[in-house]
Amino acid sequence: MKQYITGNILTPQGFRTGTLHFDQHILAFEEKTLSGPQPFVLPGFIDVHVHGGGGYDVMDGLKGIEGTAQFHAKHGTTSLLATTMTRPWEQVLKVLQDIKTASGTRSAGSAHILGAHLEGPFISRYRLGAQPDFTLEPESHLVQAALNEGNIRVVTLAPELNHAETAIAQFVQAGVRVSLGHTAGDEKDALKAVSLGASSCTHTFNATGGLTGREPGVLGAVLTSEGVHTEVILDFHHVHPLSFKLLTLLKPEKTLLITDAMRAASLPDGVYDLGGQEVLVKDGVTRLPSGSLAGSVLTMDQAFRNAVQCGLTVEDASRLTSRNPARYLGLQNKGELQTGWDADLVVLGPDLEVTGVFVAGEQVLRQPTPK
Repeated sequence: MKQYITGNILTPQGFRTGTLHFDQHILAFEEKTLSGPQPFVLPGFIDVHVHGGGGYDVMDGLKGIEGTAQFHAKHGTTSLLATTMTRPWEQVLKVLQDIKTASGTRSAGSAHILGAHLEGPFISRYRLGAQPDFTLEPESHLVQAALNEGNIRVVTLAPELNHAETAIAQFVQAGVRVSLGHTAGDEKDALKAVSLGASSCTHTFNATGGLTGREPGVLGAVLTSEGVHTEVILDFHHVHPLSFKLLTLLKPEKTLLITDAMRAASLPDGVYDLGGQEVLVKDGVTRLPSGSLAGSVLTMDQAFRNAVQCGLTVEDASRLTSRNPARYLGLQNKGELQTGWDADLVVLGPDLEVTGVFVAGEQVLRQPTPK
């Protein structure tokens, strides 16, 4: 069905006022002068790292995966990678199968499920963060089993682990993006991984170690490697605004806003489950009983507003939520409002609150998202 929307449209040439015509795909843009305040019409958000939200969790299986995609669609996320937790290996393989099933078709009212982000078990037990300790070394037969079972698009991997070099090559050859994270390694480990094809850093600044003048570490290698993308959880709990600004200065075309959201996103404060662990949510902060941060309750629309609060323009913030992740994943038809590309749109009011979301032309949100 042909539709149109009028407003301040983010075209590949920048913002232009006029009318965007679309069905499942972008059909045409008709530029014209409009009077009065106009909504912003942007490419839909793409979240490459999300565990759950709205009471759903990817590790719950098919229902949790689909529920997560429906919840985040209402916050402007039109495509996502369903992200696993470090759990017993057979459970991880089963969830990868479920993600593959869910990514085969899109349910009404849902974001596109592009595949899996395998976060664990190939991580360091010394940098678990909120991951349970079911870690495994990335032996070749385990890597192949994961590749056989699921539609994996990204894998988080600690580069210092035994068999890591072989695993990185194995994943890269299969077309999987290798993301350095949950690592106790150093700059030598990271630079070797990058030379083998690792192309991103999982929730940069978190579970990757620090940077000093004499010890640049994984973070130093990531920040100075031109081809490496950097995920960032911009909830102001995981990352300071100045650290975020540093990323955008060093890597304006490579920084990706993510949520790393868990099932408690949008739910009241209380005690919730994350990967079989008890997590306390209080005042928008998620922590394990030990006090460690445990995922987030962030949504992509709030991450977008936070980026603007940090000084980015609306156009620059859109790059971090749409174009950059689309290019990172190698998507040829998402991330920009170009003729012939998918009609994945998010509509924002003057206050940058979401007032409309379209996924492949289907309107999945017609009212402002409740605060």
